[in-house]
Amino acid sequence: MALEQGEVSQLNTNNLLIARDGTEYSIEESGAPIRAQDGKVLGAVVVFRNVTSSRNLTRKIQHQAAHDSLTGLVNRAEFERLLQHALDRATQHKRQCALLYCDLDQFKVVNDTCGHAAGDQLLQKLTAFLRDRLRKADVLARLGGDEFGVLLVHCPMDRAIKVAENLRGAIREFRFAWGDKSFQVGVSVGLVPVTQEQSGVAEILSAADMACYAAKEEGRNRVHVYQLDDENMHRRRDEMSMVSAVRRALAEDRFDLFAQPIVSIPDKKVMHHELLIRMRDQDGGYLSPGAFLPAAERYQLMSDIDRCVIRKAIKLLQDSQKVGGELHVSINLSGQSIGEEGFLSYVTEKLDLLGDCATQVCFEVTETVAVNNLSLAVSFIETIKRYGCKFSLDDFGAGVSSFGYLKNLPVDFVKIDGVFIRAIDNSEVDEAMVKAISQVARVMGMQTIAEFVENREGFDRLEKIGIDYAQGYWIEKPRPIADVFQNPQDTERRALRLVGSE
Repeated sequence: MALEQGEVSQLNTNNLLIARDGTEYSIEESGAPIRAQDGKVLGAVVVFRNVTSSRNLTRKIQHQAAHDSLTGLVNRAEFERLLQHALDRATQHKRQCALLYCDLDQFKVVNDTCGHAAGDQLLQKLTAFLRDRLRKADVLARLGGDEFGVLLVHCPMDRAIKVAENLRGAIREFRFAWGDKSFQVGVSVGLVPVTQEQSGVAEILSAADMACYAAKEEGRNRVHVYQLDDENMHRRRDEMSMVSAVRRALAEDRFDLFAQPIVSIPDKKVMHHELLIRMRDQDGGYLSPGAFLPAAERYQLMSDIDRCVIRKAIKLLQDSQKVGGELHVSINLSGQSIGEEGFLSYVTEKLDLLGDCATQVCFEVTETVAVNNLSLAVSFIETIKRYGCKFSLDDFGAGVSSFGYLKNLPVDFVKIDGVFIRAIDNSEVDEAMVKAISQVARVMGMQTIAEFVENREGFDRLEKIGIDYAQGYWIEKPRPIADVFQNPQDTERRALRLVGSE
């Protein structure tokens, strides 16, 4: 170019220069014409520029961008790119591939027992162990934490199942030593075929994750093969979709509070309101708790929802203080929240904002939560009660050892499980259970609340037994807090009319 056209030109940017001692240098070449005084091209000069360092740095950066720093394996982003390539080939050439989604079992035990340094070394050793059991063409990736992905190329499903079972068995036999301790881990594997029927990488990974979760639910340390007609997979897909909806609703503040009154049976007065959560959808309608709470519980989102309820409840009470009101509310707490580090501090910080008005708050925990985390629940309750708050034990009577645990829990109210209340006017057994709970609670200085009161006959029966408070659709259905607290006298009139006191 420099000789023919008389212009400065870039000759080649990918050349390699090998010195006499064998050292290799990456070089870039450029050429420039040599001209006489009359402008005629007499020749050319070629310049070689050493770009070894910059090229090495570029390759290093590219490698780091595509690989996990701890294990050296392909990372999630690069794995998704390679999976897309495999899907394209499966579509174009009908080549069979399969994806394994592997989640280690008992890995947390190593971290909790020996620290993260031990956990890191376990992952590094296990990585080398797995590489030796796969073909060079297969792709092993670390997808995050203790999760791995394996892309089996040119692999029909019958062989993929054998590979998955062999890996599962090998990992089960793998032993990790740290100091004087020895650990055994297992793995739950979700297996999905990579075929032209799938719409994309996201769908394949979602299916693999669901299959892996199913393997864990079935008892861990096993392989679950994804099937399009698998009912568990459809349920899992629906749950994952709902989890995404819950996260979006939290981010967009689309959770609203509803309230349902709890009425004193003897004097027919509204004691306080239980605050209930509803999720607003994109169209402005409301989803009931039964639609989203199971998924939130399964995917550890309950503490986020509880924080949202507490934040809104405290704001509600603060606004009430400004206008001289005295609202009393009951707030439900999940077992996930009580067991979460930092949640108690969050609650106490919010209660500090209320000052003396913290006495207007009652927290509810279910009997199951309290019993399963007895020492933790007792400590949590005792800390919160120092602020003057009250506590109610919800769904009481559901457990087989209810009375035995009740004496160890410093609660103020016992809310009787609705299963004993719904048909109390027609069931001698239910009536006997409610009487027994009422008598034990009275001896222990606790008051009783009957939930799910659905008719006048049941209300009258509860009054005869001596239950202190009632709550249910017959008294009043949950309503948005704006409707309830903008006109509290209206709520009082509703309750009085329904129980026949006017």
